Amino acid sequence: MSSETDKTVASAKSTGSFAPLRQPVFAVLWAATILGNTGSFMRDVASSWIVTDLSASPTAVAMIQAAGTLPIFLLAIPAGVLSDILDRRKFLIAIQLMLGSVSATLAALSYFGLLTVELLVGLTFVGGIGAALMAPTWQAIVPELVPKQDLKSAVALNSLGINIARSIGPALGGLLLAGLGAAVTYGADVASYIFVIAALLWWKRAPQADDALSERFFGAFRAGLRYTRSSRELHVVLLRAAIFFAFASAVWALLPLVARGLNGGAGFYGILLGAVGAGAIIGALVMPSLRERLGADGLLLVSAIVTAAVMTCLALAIPQWIALVLMLLLGASWIVALTTFNGAAQAILPNWVRGRALAVYLMVFNGAMAGGSLGWGCVAGVLGIRTALLISAAGLFVAALVLKRMALPAGDADLTPSRHWPEPLTADTVEQDRGPVLILIEYRIAVADRPSFFEGLRKLSHARLRDGAYGWGITEDAADPEKVVEWFMVESWAEHLRQHHRVSNADADVQRDTMKYHIGPDGPVVRHFLAMELGSIPPVADKTA
Repeated sequence: MSSETDKTVASAKSTGSFAPLRQPVFAVLWAATILGNTGSFMRDVASSWIVTDLSASPTAVAMIQAAGTLPIFLLAIPAGVLSDILDRRKFLIAIQLMLGSVSATLAALSYFGLLTVELLVGLTFVGGIGAALMAPTWQAIVPELVPKQDLKSAVALNSLGINIARSIGPALGGLLLAGLGAAVTYGADVASYIFVIAALLWWKRAPQADDALSERFFGAFRAGLRYTRSSRELHVVLLRAAIFFAFASAVWALLPLVARGLNGGAGFYGILLGAVGAGAIIGALVMPSLRERLGADGLLLVSAIVTAAVMTCLALAIPQWIALVLMLLLGASWIVALTTFNGAAQAILPNWVRGRALAVYLMVFNGAMAGGSLGWGCVAGVLGIRTALLISAAGLFVAALVLKRMALPAGDADLTPSRHWPEPLTADTVEQDRGPVLILIEYRIAVADRPSFFEGLRKLSHARLRDGAYGWGITEDAADPEKVVEWFMVESWAEHLRQHHRVSNADADVQRDTMKYHIGPDGPVVRHFLAMELGSIPPVADKTA
C-alpha cells in the first residue's frame, strides 16, 4: 500500500483534535519539539531577565524582544525559499546545530562573567536567524506528516505543544536562573536540542524524486513573491495578523518591567510566563468548541478583546495573584489568535509554495512583533509603562471591531494539482531557461456572453498570476467582436512547465466555468511564443548580388 493510500485511509478514520497524534512520526516530532521549545523558553526568560540586571532602560529590554524577532522579518522569505527547494529534514538538523551553538556560547559567557547587553542582543539576534530559518520549514513539513483532513488539528496541536513548553519552560528557567545561575539555564537549553536532533534523525523522510523542473533559489524567490502578491486571500490574513500583533506586542515587550513593578524577581517572571503557557493549554482544549460556535472571525474578536482587557489591567496597581490570573487569560487568547491566523494561512496555500508563503506570514507576524516591541518600548520610555499599555489596549480593541468586517478566508478549496493542462506542442526541443514565454489563448465568445465571460477571466487571471505569470491581459479583434485573446507572460519555458504542474483543482473548476462560454466545434486555440534575440536571427541573403 502506498503512502498516499495510507494517508487516505487514515483520513477517513481521523476525528477529533488529537487525531494527528495517531501518526507516529508526527507524534514523535511533536513531543521532541515540546522539549526543544521548553529549552528555548528557558533561554528566553534568562535573557529577558538578565538584561534588566544589566540595564534598567525600557528600550534595552525591548531590544531583546526585537532582536529575537527581527531576523524572522528580514530572512523569512529566503528561509521559505530554502524550505521549498532543499531537503527539509537535513535543513532542520543543520538549524538545530546552529541554535545549540548559540546557547552553548551564552552558557560559556555567563559562566565566565563576560556577558554584556551588546553580546546578549547580538547572540539573541543570531538565535533569531536560526528561528527564522526553522519556522517556515517546520510548518511546511506538517502536511507531509498528517492527512489533509487533520491539517488544522495538527496546526492547533503544534500551537498547543509550543504553549505546553511555554507553561513549563519559563517557570523552570526562572527557577534555574534564580537557584543555579544563567550558565546552567543556558546549558539546559543546549541539552534540549539533542532530543530534537535525535527525532529528526529517526524520521525517515520519503525520498524526493529527482525533478528536472526543480527550482533554483532566485527563480523560486520570485515565484514566491508573485504568488504572495496575487493571492487576495493571503492578503486578508496578512493584514489582519499585522495589525493584531503590532498592538498586542506591547504586553510581551513590557512584561519583564511589569513583573519588576509588581515587586517580583526572576522566579516570579518565569511563573508569569508559565501561567501564559498554562492558559494557552486551556485555550487550545476549548478552542474546537468555540470555533464551532463563533467561527474564525468571532474567535479573533474575542481574543483581541481579552488581550486588550489584560493589558488594561496590567497598567493598574494589582496584586501578584491577579497578574497570574491575567496571564492565564492572556495565554488562552494568544493561542486562539495564533492558531486561527496560522490555520487560515495553511488552509489557503498549495504545497508547491507553502514554505515561501508561510515565510511571508511569519515575516509579517515577527515584523509586527519586532516593530511593535521597539515602538512600545520607546513609548514606555517617554510616557511610562502604564500609558503605553493603555494606548496599545485601546488600539487593539478598536482595530478588532473594524477588521471583523474583513472576513478570514474559509480555506475549503481543493488545492491539489489537477494536471489537466496538456503538454505544450513544440516543433523542436526547447531549452528550459529560454524565455520569456508569451502564451496566447484565442476564444470565440458571443457578444451577449462577454460580461459573464470577462468575470470568469478576472477570476482566472488571479490563478495565472499566482501560479507563475508576471503579466496578464485580454485583447479583442477590432474586425471580429467574437474573437477574444487572453495572454500572459512567464519568465522561462521551465517556469511555464512548472505552471502546468501547479494548477489546482479549484483553478481547474474556474477554468471550466469560463470555457463554457467559448463557442465553436473545437476548444480555444493555445499558442506559445518564445522570445528571440536579434543576434540569433540568421541574416537575409542579398538576392540582388
